Amino acid sequence: MTTKLKRLLVSVLLIPMFAITGLATPAAAATAGQGSEAAAAAHGRSPADDPNADIKDRLAAIPGVTITGEQPTTTGHRYFLATYTQPIDHFRPWLGTFQQRFSVLHRGYDRPTVFYTNGYTLGTTPSRTEPTRLVDGNQVSIEYRFFTPSRPDPADWSKAGIRQQAADSHKLVTALKRIYQQEWLSTGASKGGMSSTFYRRFYPDDVAGTIAYVAPNNTDVNDYSAYTDFFRNVGTPECRAKLNAAQRELLVRRDRLEPRYIADNKAAGSTFNTLGTPDRAYEAGVLDVVWAFWQYSLEADCAKVPVAATATDDELYAWYDAQSGITGNSDQSLAKYTAYYYQAATELGAPFFDVSYLKDQLHYDYKELYSARSYVPKEIPTVFNPYAMPDIDRWVKREGERIMFVYGGNDPWGAKPFRLGRGSDDSYVYVVPGGNHGSNIGKLPAEQSAEATAKVLEWAGLDDQAAAAARSLAKSPQVGAPFGPLDVEGQRLEQERRPL
Repeated sequence: MTTKLKRLLVSVLLIPMFAITGLATPAAAATAGQGSEAAAAAHGRSPADDPNADIKDRLAAIPGVTITGEQPTTTGHRYFLATYTQPIDHFRPWLGTFQQRFSVLHRGYDRPTVFYTNGYTLGTTPSRTEPTRLVDGNQVSIEYRFFTPSRPDPADWSKAGIRQQAADSHKLVTALKRIYQQEWLSTGASKGGMSSTFYRRFYPDDVAGTIAYVAPNNTDVNDYSAYTDFFRNVGTPECRAKLNAAQRELLVRRDRLEPRYIADNKAAGSTFNTLGTPDRAYEAGVLDVVWAFWQYSLEADCAKVPVAATATDDELYAWYDAQSGITGNSDQSLAKYTAYYYQAATELGAPFFDVSYLKDQLHYDYKELYSARSYVPKEIPTVFNPYAMPDIDRWVKREGERIMFVYGGNDPWGAKPFRLGRGSDDSYVYVVPGGNHGSNIGKLPAEQSAEATAKVLEWAGLDDQAAAAARSLAKSPQVGAPFGPLDVEGQRLEQERRPL
């Protein structure tokens, strides 16, 4: 069934079930069917199909779903942690299965559902993404395959890519539509924004719209000019010069700062088998600092950057820690992101930019050290597929519909963004002026923010009254990371490493 036909059927069949003053409460929706499991069984149907059954019973009755926990929220939502049985290889299912983690934040059966492809490890504290708040909806969040614990054992890393995770998403969403039958949207930030776009490329009719935040689009891994141009023009000349000088000073004072780095990592129990030596790890961290500054800071934060000529060793070392993390390049830290680095080394590509101002201070070949392959354990083989990202890019430009991309004007990951083409339908690209990697709809100029919000509500299938209620509920403060601090438990989106 085509997307347009499906949306037409939804618009005809969906009868508004509430007014602004008559929204059903999450608690009422969740408890309306207590004790109904036995009644459903008596009538010969699964609790999964009984709208009067408790949501926990309905979820647990879906084949492949195992509820692993329920946590309280401060907003009356029901929040469940669960696993879903997925094939290791969707195209050869006889190779076995593994358990993939996901979570459900239940608002009500009459609400839209937002599918959050976070791209990394699943957060286990209840939280709502910006689109979920805007539509006052349910939220299903999925852990990207091969991030632990959603990793087959033994791990065949060739099954960790774009197509397999898109199929994971399709299988889980299809299963949960048995319960959540209103419109679905998908969303994600950074690699999660990429993942939500990948999902649409292979299953374009699964959801009514996609909101992809700060999603990189590195279609030509050998063309680094966009990143170099970004760092030559971002912010003011004074800020750029100050950052470059502080970065260089970390190498000039290496004989004093690196011993502290080694001692602190030794105290933390760090090892460096992946990058090779503490010296390589220290240098890689220095190469990160300017990128990390623009990814997470604003131009106003240039005032906090140490002045190379007068800064003490303590000030420089503390700034290095704030940007790159003293233990950030240890085996123990990198292990959390192996699945990302593997995909960057095989499909996504990694950024590179001119650092000639550091050349006389570097101990290693910059392109080799800063490559994604350097961050993947040596025992895991990688072969780069140059066709993966161009395929996604072509689809967005030729066939993509109802996709919204939101970028930050000062975010280095936005140097290579997704762009629309002649075939893109009802799709949009927004840029937050001066925004970083935490840019979102709420940070756009007021007119664009209102325009983007209205489009999200339209895709969610909300009528005017529901839209007005959702706007009112969505007015909670939004600062910091794309989805935080979040209004359920105040959880901030886990800060991502440099390439994420």
